[in-house]
Amino acid sequence: MIKTHKSAKARKMKRVRSNIKGTADRPRLSVFRSNKHIYIQAIDDVNGITLGSESSCSVDAISAKAEIASKVGEKFGEKIKKLNIKTAIFDKGWYKYHGRVKNLADGIRKSGIKF
Repeated sequence: MIKTHKSAKARKMKRVRSNIKGTADRPRLSVFRSNKHIYIQAIDDVNGITLGSESSCSVDAISAKAEIASKVGEKFGEKIKKLNIKTAIFDKGWYKYHGRVKNLADGIRKSGIKF
């Protein structure tokens, strides 16, 4: 079996998501990171709906990507706080908990969401 980057990514995502299920009270916070932007959404896996989302495309800031990720996290935390969500499950996907992903999580924690 030839191991490729794509298959390794798929295996790791399957392993992570097999243990994580979001509900309406405690949604799954799914992260996607591209070279330029970072995206996050709150997902209710039971009903199969997205409760809210945020991206760095909507943040008006010209600074380092890590700082922008922190601002996106704070803005997203305030948005899901309005939906009466106090706890969540952080799904980093196959990304390492480091750099922009960590800053995004710290920004969400600053707004008062626990995970």
